[in-house]
Amino acid sequence: MPDLLIELFSEEIPARMQARAREDLKKRVTDGLVEAGLTYRSAGAFSTPRRLVLAVEGLTAESPTTREERKGPRTDAPQAALEGFLRSTGLTREQLETRDDKKGQVWFAVVAKPGRPAAEIVAEVLERTIRDFPWPKSMRWGAGSLRWVRPLHSIICLLSDESGASVVPLEIEGIRAGATTRGHRFMAPDQITVSGFEDYAAKLRRARIMLDPAEREAAIRQEAANLAFARGWEIVPDEGLLSEVAGLVEWPVALMGAIEDRFLSLPPEVLQTSMKEHQKFFSARNPKTGRIEGFVTVANIETPDRGETILKGNQRVLAARLSDAAFFWDNDLREAKAGMQDWAEGLRSVTFQSKLGSQADRIARIAALAREIAPLVGADPDQAEQAAGVAKLDLRSAMVGEFPELQGTMGRYYALAAGLPEPVADAARDHYSPLGPSDAVPSAPVSVAVALADKLDTLTGFWAIDEKPTGSKDPFALRRAALGVIRLVLVNGVRANLGQTFAKARPDADATDLLAFFHDRLKVHLRDQGIRHDIIDAVLNMPGSDDLVLLVNRATALNDVLKTADGTNLLQGLKRAGNILAQAEEKDGVEYSFGADPKFAETDEERSLFAALDKAEPAIREAVRLEDFQAATQGIASLRAPIDAFFEAVQINTDNQITRRNRLNLLSRIREAGRLVADFGRIEG
Repeated sequence: MPDLLIELFSEEIPARMQARAREDLKKRVTDGLVEAGLTYRSAGAFSTPRRLVLAVEGLTAESPTTREERKGPRTDAPQAALEGFLRSTGLTREQLETRDDKKGQVWFAVVAKPGRPAAEIVAEVLERTIRDFPWPKSMRWGAGSLRWVRPLHSIICLLSDESGASVVPLEIEGIRAGATTRGHRFMAPDQITVSGFEDYAAKLRRARIMLDPAEREAAIRQEAANLAFARGWEIVPDEGLLSEVAGLVEWPVALMGAIEDRFLSLPPEVLQTSMKEHQKFFSARNPKTGRIEGFVTVANIETPDRGETILKGNQRVLAARLSDAAFFWDNDLREAKAGMQDWAEGLRSVTFQSKLGSQADRIARIAALAREIAPLVGADPDQAEQAAGVAKLDLRSAMVGEFPELQGTMGRYYALAAGLPEPVADAARDHYSPLGPSDAVPSAPVSVAVALADKLDTLTGFWAIDEKPTGSKDPFALRRAALGVIRLVLVNGVRANLGQTFAKARPDADATDLLAFFHDRLKVHLRDQGIRHDIIDAVLNMPGSDDLVLLVNRATALNDVLKTADGTNLLQGLKRAGNILAQAEEKDGVEYSFGADPKFAETDEERSLFAALDKAEPAIREAVRLEDFQAATQGIASLRAPIDAFFEAVQINTDNQITRRNRLNLLSRIREAGRLVADFGRIEG
């Protein structure tokens, strides 16, 4: 069974595209091979800035011969039908077989397809893959029609086994597949001839190429940590930057430098962001001072002076960049200390949305809503209103203009410089959070009030102008905003009537429709935590469904009970009672909802069920009133045994109409006891 090696060698592939390209190459080639009848043992994809590589082990040498039987028309069918069948199979009439069928004799075609050698199939699959490769952006070069992310220089396509290696015959736009590649652009640029993947990987390493991006990441991480440790520093973790830098180099060489003293007074976030965005530097922090004092850059070459020249050049560029940042910082601080009024005025001319006014209009709405929300989260209303009023002023700062990702972070620094209380400054930093499902949720009361007001103003505003998400389109990130509200409410235990809060934010918003949108987002959120959608549906119709904390407490308690054997059996009993009642009420045209009397009970099981309900119902009601849903669901679960015994021993639809009516009304008591906690009819199972 041969092994397959593919290398597509080109100019530099953008780092952000490499991971997806590896997976696309692996999937498209292996799927194509399997569809053509070949099997393989394993496959691995790799990339460097200049190459995409696929190694397939244990590929079958040829596809199997297949035999396909196709049923045709009856033997007495019109000649045109037979001729059409012959054209579709490529056979002659003499090659057909006649077989008996239910309605007489029919023609059968037996079509044999001989197997094909692996090289032929690989060539077809690889050419199709290259021509149809799904690059986010691609280009043409020269006079050819081939499109690739960057000019494609060479192709390795080798099949190798114990007897040796052979090049798969393949040529695309004048590029003929071969067995040669090149090493590092500067340190080993000569041509390399390979005979298989192991030989390829070994020769590339000698030619200063680390083929595996995970190995490059590990090498960068370890070398940077060692350099930092030697100076008493630590590297600020940044997995996204690590992945990007590993995609920029084929032979990573970490170099460490120090930041000039004149820039150390800049906020650490500014230093880190400037170095990351402009130069792809890792930040080195002094754990004793908490300041960013150094950096690590990753070169793609080993130099005789051990990177000294590279480092000096990088430090000159860094000094220029940080000089700009220092200029922005000094100017912004002066404005902050002056009260930030110019920034506030500037936001009057910044449109938030054409139908929702300017950013200044939005800030006024958020401030008013934050004051309303403050008592619900234990925040000082004056501080909440004040924080909302200044939280977005940093949008007009020079620093945020240069680094938009620092909005909020810089707002805190400027609020402190303006002499505002720390909770107000913290709210300026935190009010955008949480931005996603893994983002931290603010817990400080003022921050929670402003964060809720910010997101609710956005949601109610867009609902008021009927700009809601449709399908997969959500240009204003309203789903993310709703999830942010949900997480803020649940993590902080905020007891709020959302319908009333919507009305305070925007009376012209459709509160009912917006609440339904929140419920849909809540289902997604709770499903990720292991709570089924039908359990959420079962509690949505209960009173207080616009109190998310109350709703989730109900769902969680119900979910816990239904995981037990008693809960599963109880569910069956409650659903059985509901089904029998529904059928009887439809047949009789009446509602059985009252009048069950133990004096009409004829069996011990009936009397036991009456007694159990008499005991459980008050306890369940009290537990629900106290919002002790664990106790309420346990109270429902306690009815499992008497309900099971009742159904096993008692015939509901007896000939005695008094007894039948009494038993149906008893079933109604069972149904209503369940409805104290949830609508069990909506639960599957």
